[in-house]
Amino acid sequence: MPGLNEQNNESYSYLRSVGNDWQYNVEDVHPKMLQRLYKRFDTFDLDSDGKMMMEEILYWPDRMRQLVNATDEQVEKMREAVHIFFLNKGVHPETGLTREDWVEANRVFAEAERERGRRGEPSMIALLSNAYYDVLDDDGDGTVDIAELKTMM
Repeated sequence: MPGLNEQNNESYSYLRSVGNDWQYNVEDVHPKMLQRLYKRFDTFDLDSDGKMMMEEILYWPDRMRQLVNATDEQVEKMREAVHIFFLNKGVHPETGLTREDWVEANRVFAEAERERGRRGEPSMIALLSNAYYDVLDDDGDGTVDIAELKTMM
């Protein structure tokens, strides 16, 4: 199995493009973190086939329509943000991401986010968070208050 590299993973590609030669080492990941990441993978792998597909991930923004009465425009913005975020997380639009590559994909994504921060570039986490906050901020005041958060939960 070839694993992840700059040819098949957006985060590795980004890191190499800016001269960062960081490389994943499973020894650097605490066992509890491994367990948590695999549990998260299983949440997204809706058909439990060991592969996370973009279609499975895009289910979650659609759920926001039901959970908080999100508009079509809000759902579409969330879908775009989720797509960009998970593409950078390592989920290929056609082939997805296997469970065995999930932890490495998360770790290289985290390193790419750190590099973006050092370089003053936009964060993928902020992109996704802002899309969700915009939906939760029902009154449009720029904050998510307890009542708005309770709607989500």
